[in-house]
Amino acid sequence: MSTAAAPVRTGAVLADLLPAVRHRYAVDTALVVGGAALTGIAAQIAVPIPGSPVPVTGQTFAALLVGTALGARRGFLSLAVYALVGMAGMPWFAGGSSGAGGASFGYVLGMLLAATVVGDLARRGGDRSVLRTAGTMVLGSAVIYAVGVPYLALSTGMSASAAIAAGLVPFLLGDALKAALAMGALPAAWKLVGRRG
Repeated sequence: MSTAAAPVRTGAVLADLLPAVRHRYAVDTALVVGGAALTGIAAQIAVPIPGSPVPVTGQTFAALLVGTALGARRGFLSLAVYALVGMAGMPWFAGGSSGAGGASFGYVLGMLLAATVVGDLARRGGDRSVLRTAGTMVLGSAVIYAVGVPYLALSTGMSASAAIAAGLVPFLLGDALKAALAMGALPAAWKLVGRRG
């Protein structure tokens, strides 16, 4: 069994490895819309946390996966579509909610930024190995919390320590599990691509 890493194509993300087609704009549009839809579907996996207005959801994992697989530009656009369509009334935020201004909306904004950051890191090889993927996911999660927790505090009138207790601490174990999934899936995808290439 070979342990050689997949060849790293500098500046490429997984979506760039799709076969070349005549209408690349149509493919990019489909990827952006598909990433938004994946995030919306994953948001429906929601588990309430006692004492917190923010549930544990699959949307953070989806947002980080979308950013990593699509790259910074398409990842940003995908999460922008997700946010704008949800603000317009599509019930695909956590637990079927929609609109701006809810206590957890800051996490949606954080996911938009995080998808951009992890997409940029993926272009630099941040998803090619287990350790790099772990670092990419940790940084992406930190970006989500850096926006989501202060927004939670402002929107609910919580103190900073209360917002951290309600909007960060209960999610750390789940984030570790999501990072572990990504640490297995993304490098494995690159190895598979390397074997086919």
